[in-house]
Parts: sequence; C-alpha cells; structure tokens
Amino acid sequence: MFYVYILKSLKNNKSYTGLTNKKLEIRIKEHNSGSNYWTRQNGPFKLIYYESYFCKEDAMNREKFLKSGIGKRLVKAIKNEFK
Repeated sequence: MFYVYILKSLKNNKSYTGLTNKKLEIRIKEHNSGSNYWTRQNGPFKLIYYESYFCKEDAMNREKFLKSGIGKRLVKAIKNEFK
C-alpha cells in the first residue's frame, strides 16, 4: 500500500505533502523526530489528510499533482479546514 499524505506544522502552520509505503504512524514519527533539515526546522507535525493507493505510479502522480499550482490550492483548502 502507498500513501500520499499532508502534514500540518504545529509550529508555523506550513504544510508538507509526501508519499510513503510505510505505515503512516511510523512515517509521521520519523518526521516529528527531525529526520531531515526541513522537518527539524518546522516540526512537530499533525497528519491532516491522506489517500491510499495500491499502485505506486498512481500515488506518485497524485503527489505530483498536489505539489503543482492547482494542487497547492487544494492542499491549502484542506489545511484551512484544520485551523
């Protein structure tokens, strides 16, 4: 199973869109532990949205869309629902 997910920073309200084949709980813990520079600077995070896919290519296409111009507007709308 592949997951496309959106995290919201509890520190500064920024959002992070990602793709993983790990369990979401594990991946969020990795983000919250500061697994890279960006997550160290912007964490902690809260999961606000995810979608499940059987096909990796479908998940990659969805992540790419959510990081595009129109997709960013959708991410913003989702993030604003969780103020």
